[in-house]
Amino acid sequence: MKLTQYLATGILLLGLVGLAVGGAFTYQGISKHNQLEEAMRVEHVTLGLENGELEGQVIDSLKEAEKAGDIIREHRRSIAPTYSDLLGSGRFNPEDPEQLSYAQAMNLETYLYLAVVAFGVVEATTGSGVFMVVTGLALIGTSLALYRLGKATA
Repeated sequence: MKLTQYLATGILLLGLVGLAVGGAFTYQGISKHNQLEEAMRVEHVTLGLENGELEGQVIDSLKEAEKAGDIIREHRRSIAPTYSDLLGSGRFNPEDPEQLSYAQAMNLETYLYLAVVAFGVVEATTGSGVFMVVTGLALIGTSLALYRLGKATA
């Protein structure tokens, strides 16, 4: 066996590994994306905004979660610019409606921004998987061309 045939075989194996791993990444990315959307639909988070883009709409995507998180952060900061400002020198009082609203807004804001991060990771995983599949196919094509080239020069 010639050096070109060994090289072609090695490149073919790398291409097959890239194809398999890329397929797994792509599958995981797509399935986790669907799982995130479904989990957010089950929670049925909507914003009761009037004349807003998200009015009455269930938030279940990266863009919607980010926009809703930004809106909630803006409303929360209208109560108090920071948590320290809200409390002053005291402690959290769950019986104070203003402090309770602020805490609930922080909780929902965190949930939405966590969803944004999760969707971002899922998109990166899917993109990496697609790139690996394309690279695997390119390596397989290169190995076949190299194998043919080796046979032609023999």
